[in-house]
Amino acid sequence: MTIAVCPGSYDPVTAGHLDVIERSARFFEEVHVVVAVNAAKTPMFPTETRVDVIRRALEKDGCTNVVVSSTTGLITDYCRQVGATVIVKGLRQNGDYEAELGMALVNRKIGDVETVFLPADPVLEHISSSIVKDVARHGGDVTGMVPDCVVPMLTEALSREAAARDAIASKERNAS
Repeated sequence: MTIAVCPGSYDPVTAGHLDVIERSARFFEEVHVVVAVNAAKTPMFPTETRVDVIRRALEKDGCTNVVVSSTTGLITDYCRQVGATVIVKGLRQNGDYEAELGMALVNRKIGDVETVFLPADPVLEHISSSIVKDVARHGGDVTGMVPDCVVPMLTEALSREAAARDAIASKERNAS
């Protein structure tokens, strides 16, 4: 059985992510979608929330050979634990290849795991988690860029973010 791993921060999961995951599920007998906790990033959503949203979106799409989990360790260690021999990464036309190639070479060296690159669907290649958050922060509509359940979650998270900024600004005004 060929097991593949699709790692990412998925903060939030986008339509592009789901496309790569669903296409991977057609090629491999089992696909592990792994929310990788990156200490260098401050996520908008907790790890458990990201895992839950991906599970719900994939259940809705009928992906039965996909396992969703998270890890704080190396992806190669996760691959070893589940018996995966392949990492799948989606590539957009925005320089993803250069960044992903370095990681692929390191993963092969330290974990004996090959990386397969899937080109993004041209209709979705402009979508990234960062762009989704930026559009939502500025009041834009992200419908269709993310699963439906993410839209209200983004609105709520951005409201909390704005309230925190307002509280800090108020505190600073009162201190002066």
